[in-house]
Amino acid sequence: MIASHDLAMALDPVAMARSAGLVLDPWQAKLTRSQSSRILVNCSRQSGKSTTTAALADHTAFYEPDSPILLLSPSLRQSSELFRKCLEIYRALGRPVKADAESALRLELENGSRIISLPGKEGTVRGISKVKLLIIDEASRVPDELYKAVRPMLAVSGGRLILLSTPWGTRGFYHQEWQRRDKWDYYEVTAHDCPRISKEFLEEEKETMGEWYYAQEYLCKFMDNETAAFRSEDIEHIVKPGVATWDL
Repeated sequence: MIASHDLAMALDPVAMARSAGLVLDPWQAKLTRSQSSRILVNCSRQSGKSTTTAALADHTAFYEPDSPILLLSPSLRQSSELFRKCLEIYRALGRPVKADAESALRLELENGSRIISLPGKEGTVRGISKVKLLIIDEASRVPDELYKAVRPMLAVSGGRLILLSTPWGTRGFYHQEWQRRDKWDYYEVTAHDCPRISKEFLEEEKETMGEWYYAQEYLCKFMDNETAAFRSEDIEHIVKPGVATWDL
């Protein structure tokens, strides 16, 4: 590999992705270049979130030695899919850093970095420390207890946290963090922002799924339960933080 080319990839994760054959959308390029320690991604299905974060995970592993990188999802199958994208980029680049160990769920590099794929279960993640990059995929479906269990992994390392998901109702830590999204480097990517999803396909999906599911899966909307008597946004307007309430 030419030294100047390697330097360009080290300085710019977008250049690294391009070398792996990936053409990033503008929001994807912005995210991979973000220096924020907290990134929140609210995105449509099939918008490219996994590819984006896989590129960022690889760039961290290659160019920040001794970096533990943890990929979490509700199930092992989901986290292994995200890890598979990491491997695809790694191999497309010709393995820029030699591997000490390479499997379907783990990549350990000779520079001391490692990318580990785990299911979203508290018992499987405790004991991992000094995490440099923590990516929680499908975060809206990850239990609150797990989120609370993994955040301390970033305490000593000052590591980065990325939450990415399609919404799944007005509940859980992902919805709570979305409500305070001004504290995060926040990205909202609807299906209309993805050039790979056709207008015809979306029209078919809307007709098939109905407004409620379509708004959540493709328009990044946090939808209340269809049987709820009141909308959460109406309750938020009525009940003001810090104001005392009484039982009736």
